Amino acid sequence: MLLSETLWIALQSISGNLFRAALTMLGIVIGVAAVITMVALGTGAQQAIDQQMEALGGDILSIGRVNRMSHGVARDQSALTTDDAAALARDSRYLDGVVPEINSRFQVKYGNRNLNISVLGTTPNYVDVHGFIIAAGRMFNSADDSSRRRVVVVGNEIPAMLDTDAVSIIGRTLRIRAIGFEVIGVLEAKGSSGWRNPDDDVWIPLRTAQFRVTGNDLVESISVKVRDGIAIEQAMVDIERILRREHGILPGKDNDFSIFNRKQFLDSRQEAAEVFTYLLAGIAGVSLLVGGIGIMNIMLVTVTERTREIGIRKALGATKGNILLQFLVESMVLCLIGGGLGLGLGAGAAYFAAEFAGWQTVVTTASAVTAFAFSAGVGLFFGIWPARRAASLDPIDALRHE
Repeated sequence: MLLSETLWIALQSISGNLFRAALTMLGIVIGVAAVITMVALGTGAQQAIDQQMEALGGDILSIGRVNRMSHGVARDQSALTTDDAAALARDSRYLDGVVPEINSRFQVKYGNRNLNISVLGTTPNYVDVHGFIIAAGRMFNSADDSSRRRVVVVGNEIPAMLDTDAVSIIGRTLRIRAIGFEVIGVLEAKGSSGWRNPDDDVWIPLRTAQFRVTGNDLVESISVKVRDGIAIEQAMVDIERILRREHGILPGKDNDFSIFNRKQFLDSRQEAAEVFTYLLAGIAGVSLLVGGIGIMNIMLVTVTERTREIGIRKALGATKGNILLQFLVESMVLCLIGGGLGLGLGAGAAYFAAEFAGWQTVVTTASAVTAFAFSAGVGLFFGIWPARRAASLDPIDALRHE
């Protein structure tokens, strides 16, 4: 029997019991749709982490202060200074940029608008180290920093938060702690890094922040950019060596500073997202197996209902292989139709999740092909037993069946 003829007979059999076939395929439809949707959510989460990695800069390390402990209670914090940043810039061979930073939240006023936002005091090379781009105006320079000028560069979302735009805000005055600052630049959008959004921050020169705003010469953190081709771990060892020397820490004593590797943090999040994706896909895959059991059940019922027909086919010369192929094809056609419908349903669910729930979803070709192929495999696996049972029927007993 030709495969095309077998396929045609399978389609006729399915169309003859269309409602039952639809119910039978429902498990496969739901299973494939669940796999596609869950993998799309997981892949979207991984892609979001990749974007955060790119925004943060995988080659940037953050050096921060640590709490000194006394009897298990935090007493005070260690100090980082601009001298530490200068020593790193001067003595390390593995760094491309060193940026001391002060970060505080202050009331910022523009006209009759008030915002409570992060104000960062830093050096002019902040934008280069962190990968920012100037959208309008300019970044403050070394002369602005050394002369403690009251100038400010704002994040991309600040103009909209103040009911203005990037062009109009240039040259206007923002009041930070009641001190007037001239807006000289607006940065392009950077996007959220997962725990903070730099687009709603503002930046002022470091010395201005120290001597006009905060009133001390300490810094809260130092960001450093590792040179291309240098291992992060090698740079961390060099940073530790320099800062221990600057702080006079004796051998065997604990560091009074911490070095935070952002890439390790995001790598851990990515691994967790991958495990989560596999877990979701596995749970969704269970529904495919349940759908396969439903296929086997209905095919066994079909064999019983068509026993006399099988006897007639065998009496007319159909071989065991012909009967086996016929029922296997019917089982696989049911699963493939259900897989196609499930693929469309899953892609639609992923689209609506992204469009209306705001979740990042990605339907990949690999996940679609895998789910579709798995549905065909389910049809083959769960169709073998009913097909073998049909093929092994004795034609005389089959013809006697009522």
